[in-house]
Amino acid sequence: MNTNQELDVTALAAEKPSLTGQLSYYYRVRFRDNGQEITVNAELASLNRGDLTMVLTDHGLEPAMVYSRLLNMVKQPEPRPAVLSIQRLANEEERQQFQLLLSQETEAFLFCKEQVEELKLIMHLVRVERFFNGSKIIFYFTAENRVDFRQLVKELVQEYHTRIEMRQIGVRHETQMLGGIGICGRQLCCSSFLQKFDSVSIKMAKTQDLPLNPAKISGACNRLLCCLTYEYENYRDTKKHMPRMGRSFQLHGEEVLVVQQHPLSGAVTVTTTQGERKMVPQQEWEQVHQLAQTGTRSKSKEKNEGEAEPAKLRPGKVAKKKTEGEEQ
Repeated sequence: MNTNQELDVTALAAEKPSLTGQLSYYYRVRFRDNGQEITVNAELASLNRGDLTMVLTDHGLEPAMVYSRLLNMVKQPEPRPAVLSIQRLANEEERQQFQLLLSQETEAFLFCKEQVEELKLIMHLVRVERFFNGSKIIFYFTAENRVDFRQLVKELVQEYHTRIEMRQIGVRHETQMLGGIGICGRQLCCSSFLQKFDSVSIKMAKTQDLPLNPAKISGACNRLLCCLTYEYENYRDTKKHMPRMGRSFQLHGEEVLVVQQHPLSGAVTVTTTQGERKMVPQQEWEQVHQLAQTGTRSKSKEKNEGEAEPAKLRPGKVAKKKTEGEEQ
């Protein structure tokens, strides 16, 4: 089962209501060896890594392998809509059926690939997933343009006598399914824990002062790294309160120009009129900024006090206007 599918877990949780104060155990499981880890809850406290369990999904029970256990949590009065639940451990018959399911998926992948070549369809088959109850088979593929796979579906239905779904995905979802190792040396975020893909822009790399080298800020999918979004807001908010690039201010009686910001330390790099570069700590430039603000307020107050009050109209003129208005 693929985690890209949208599961109506709210309805599933309603079938098995939680009890207030009842202790629930949370685990990280995978439906396939190279699939994404998701969080599920269970009332079983003795599950270990490698145990094959039966998890309730929107299309019935699906086998899932336990990979880790999370901290114990107490259930709330209302069921959590984002968590699937483990029903029980898989029995021997279900274990054998699961191994058969994996071999059937491999066989379906090879058969579909042969049919794609025979029909000369311009598409790349990525993955095949079959429901545990055999009610449906999903074929994931990538293609640059729309593909007319009606004949392909007919061949697949004739071969497997079940519901067939052809699902076109993007390069990001393809990488998520295939998995791999990122440039950081860790497992790809999309294949390990990311539930959705947020929009990423080159502006995020600029804000974090990263080198705009495509080889360094692109992932295995040849798209911008998803991790650019992780600390973007912190960098953006921190830089808002720091002296901006290209701004000049007085430091120890000398005018300096800001040429670089260091959000992690809060310091800024400045150049003097003689071309000397030096780093100004956060505490130092904050004091200068506060003094500048205080001086600006004082000047503004003096200016307001020194302005002359507007001249008042003489009573005769006011009376004259009033008289003219009355005559009209």
